[in-house]
Amino acid sequence: MSNLFLEAALAAAKAAREVILPYYRSNLNIELKEDRSPVTEADREAEMCIRGILLERFPEHGMYGEEFGDINPGAEYTWLVDPIDGTKSFIQAYGFFSTQIALLHRGELILGVSCAPAMNELAWAAHGDGAWLNGDRVQVSTVTELESATLSSGNIQSLARSENWASYGQLLGQTGRTRGYGDFYHYHRLAAGQIDAVIESDVNILDIAALTVIVREAGGLVTGLDGSEIARDSRTILAANPTLHGKILDQLGGL
Repeated sequence: MSNLFLEAALAAAKAAREVILPYYRSNLNIELKEDRSPVTEADREAEMCIRGILLERFPEHGMYGEEFGDINPGAEYTWLVDPIDGTKSFIQAYGFFSTQIALLHRGELILGVSCAPAMNELAWAAHGDGAWLNGDRVQVSTVTELESATLSSGNIQSLARSENWASYGQLLGQTGRTRGYGDFYHYHRLAAGQIDAVIESDVNILDIAALTVIVREAGGLVTGLDGSEIARDSRTILAANPTLHGKILDQLGGL
């Protein structure tokens, strides 16, 4: 894969960081979108900044962004962009928010960049080139038993409505340690081998595309909670080291 793609994605993420940080902990103008989720001027300006950098360098590419939707749908390459994933955290002035940039090639995720300005973390990965966090190569853990594993969960509202909610509770009872880091943060920790598994529901592809590439390139497995491939219509995610992924999937029974 061309290094030009990764260089452009990193440049776009760093430029977006410079747009976002002056708004952080400021007197924000907050609006509600049709789905009742919040949006700020920082979200929109950051996405326009990213769009300008990526499409100037690759005008034939498509883009699907959180704030401005599709550009050139059906292109061979499509950028997936969430300028501020975790806008509620951003508004509430704590650091669990990030810029997410991923690249699809004919439907396959091949590149991911995750930039967390307030926590000064930058993770990236490109297909076949490993995963990196703040310049250091990272790898998922080698923990093999649930009783020794740390599991982080987020956005579990739809799990609570599931007929198989009890399976999740049983899983928690078998797990050595549970956390609820949320957003980008638990995927960075997973890729770095600092926790062992992540479960989320109520997500969309823009939330998880870049993080999927990063975890996979760190040696992890990433699917939906039913074992399905991550795709544009994915709404759940199970990410873990390879041994634990299978054990958790069996325990959940296709939530």
